[in-house]
Amino acid sequence: MMGNGFGFGWWFLLIPLFWIIVIAALFAIFGRRWRRSMGEGWHPGWQGQTDARSAEKTLAERFAQGDIDEVEYRARLEVLRANRPDTPAPPA
Repeated sequence: MMGNGFGFGWWFLLIPLFWIIVIAALFAIFGRRWRRSMGEGWHPGWQGQTDARSAEKTLAERFAQGDIDEVEYRARLEVLRANRPDTPAPPA
């Protein structure tokens, strides 16, 4: 006979508690990575593309607001696109 008649006693609760902790830990680790990957620029290879698009967007906004003229806009846009890390430089 097993002491007070409850069989396994409180040891039986440790098995589901263990799995709850394991699942919560996995969710915390992989959920955070998944949420970061959904945001802009999480992956190191995407950071340069995000920065270049952001710079082009800012330049377009300044042109639309009249802060810069078309000649300056096109010149700066050409410089941004020439220095973009994901595109090869144009042949000389």
